[in-house]
Amino acid sequence: MISYKIPSLPLIIDLETKTVLKKVSAANRKLAELKGIAKTIPNEEILINTLTLREAKDSSEVEGIITTHDDLYRAVIDKKFINNSKNTKEVINYRAALRNGFDLVREDGLLTNNRIKEIQNILEPNYPGFRKNKVSLIKETTGEVIYTPPTLLSEIEEHMSNLEQFINDDSISDLDYLVKMAIIHHQFESIHPFLDGNGRTGRMVNILYLLIKGLLDIPILYLSRYFIQNRENYYSLLKNVQESNAWESWILFVLNGIEDTAENTIVLVKNISCLIKEAKPKIRNILGMKYSHDLLNVIFSHPYTTVSFLQNNLKISRPTSVKYLNLLAEENVLVKGKIGKFHYYINKPLYDLLLEHT
Repeated sequence: MISYKIPSLPLIIDLETKTVLKKVSAANRKLAELKGIAKTIPNEEILINTLTLREAKDSSEVEGIITTHDDLYRAVIDKKFINNSKNTKEVINYRAALRNGFDLVREDGLLTNNRIKEIQNILEPNYPGFRKNKVSLIKETTGEVIYTPPTLLSEIEEHMSNLEQFINDDSISDLDYLVKMAIIHHQFESIHPFLDGNGRTGRMVNILYLLIKGLLDIPILYLSRYFIQNRENYYSLLKNVQESNAWESWILFVLNGIEDTAENTIVLVKNISCLIKEAKPKIRNILGMKYSHDLLNVIFSHPYTTVSFLQNNLKISRPTSVKYLNLLAEENVLVKGKIGKFHYYINKPLYDLLLEHT
């Protein structure tokens, strides 16, 4: 079992080696490119809705919480589908927590412990607040205890107070923000402040940190998929820092993840932009004077749409919503489906694109 004394931040070691700084530069360039590309989408809600949903699924999958795309998309547009699956409900909670976190930090650019608690409470309403119980991290394959984080509430609060200052007060460290993000993630996972939801909350802290430091305007870069693809390396590098202070390898791993994920997200955003440009004249021709940007935004904000969903978002009558959706389905802009008595309409190009990028 690892015996690890969690350090106080900032760390008193040289972390910005030549190798790290070279990777920092590359990662920052990709983030800047992503930030610019995101502005080409006419409505930020399109990216926020589609990408937070993807992140909710990916981040939950890291913890073994698996749901299908179809179940998730149905649950988003009609609440009666949320209770069909415990896992789907947990993923929807993650999405709600992430969106709440974005709204909170957008107010004043601060990511406080109270806000982190609020986010976790949406994620895990049965286990709110910093834990008062001892927990141990178990190796799934053998049942071996590999790490026991701080036990006393007073210890947890002390470490989290220090982390809160490191996150928000740039005067205590002049490290590049991306290097700091890697440190923050390791520190949070080592403290393991909650009884449940630490991994998912920690991954939300990553993106919220990029937002409060102005590296992104909206929450569209998520490392969960990268962590899933490199799961063994992720846990091994976390452990190596705790065992042998191997910070450089951990920081390089995170920076590589930022660069790689930013590149993938740039491609995805460009493709979404192309789909919108292709769909716009088609919808305008079909609906004529009834066309609106708001309608275009709705059918690109979620792969699935329903009559009620469109009706509520456009503030139109139900017959008008039915008419619009059926016209778009007849012209193959949307694909109409049915479960029992429940009708829904799929933006198939968007659905396929998101599926391709899972």
